[in-house]
Amino acid sequence: MKRITTVWLLCLFAASTALAQTTNLRVMSFNIRYNNPKDSINAWPNRIDKVSSQVLFHQPQLLGVQEALSDQMDDLSQRLPQYKFVGVGRDDGKKKGEFSAIFYDTTRLQLLQSHTFWLSETPETVGSKGWDAAICRIVTYAKFRDRKSRKEFYHFNTHFDHIGKIARRESAKLLLEKVAKISGKLPAVITGDFNATPSDEPIRVITDTQNPLHLADSKPLSKIPHYGPDCTFNSFKAHETSTEPIDYIFLKGKWTVLQHATITQSWKGLYASDHYSVFANLNL
Repeated sequence: MKRITTVWLLCLFAASTALAQTTNLRVMSFNIRYNNPKDSINAWPNRIDKVSSQVLFHQPQLLGVQEALSDQMDDLSQRLPQYKFVGVGRDDGKKKGEFSAIFYDTTRLQLLQSHTFWLSETPETVGSKGWDAAICRIVTYAKFRDRKSRKEFYHFNTHFDHIGKIARRESAKLLLEKVAKISGKLPAVITGDFNATPSDEPIRVITDTQNPLHLADSKPLSKIPHYGPDCTFNSFKAHETSTEPIDYIFLKGKWTVLQHATITQSWKGLYASDHYSVFANLNL
């Protein structure tokens, strides 16, 4: 009887381990650089296959993109048939301006709801520009149900302003408030280009453990040490431009971070974007 019990326990452990592996959630944040013909050899038509191949290889179930224009969203949709997206252009709430969209793997995730708000004093006002920001900025979010684990969670994706210091600080505060209010007791993943390093005020606001609304940076939580450079911006140069990131995957709730990486793949010295993508393998 003891031997049968031991075998049964081993089988149960193996089954639970296998289930945990199949319910891992791969997340990617990727500023794909807007379609600017002046980028010459790095213009979008020369990069679209690099971006899509990187996504197809790493197979994230969630992909938060920043700086994507409507035509780029169309291009990615054609090349990523397993994915659908939610999001709008920041200028008119439709197709004008950059998207901070969320692509999701339809074979794995069921979309339950989605919405976009603006990083301003009037978040529900389409096209509103906040504080000292140079341009209007947005957050797109979605609620999903995992088809395998049946668990529900939220994904928020954003791109903070590149000029306004007050705007970045206030955007960080607004983001924390919105994540807490919208997601409630459910866990959440927050991706984006925050245009701020870990020591800058916006990131300190987001990760301040004295604030009950704070978020956790997935990078230091990884069970396997971070892979790749710390910097996430390359400016289409031969190597990263600093020693610190400006793109992040933050977490709310009881996530386990199995892996975290900065993806620096190049093709004869050319990159998919002026940013590296950030990748995390999570388990809820």
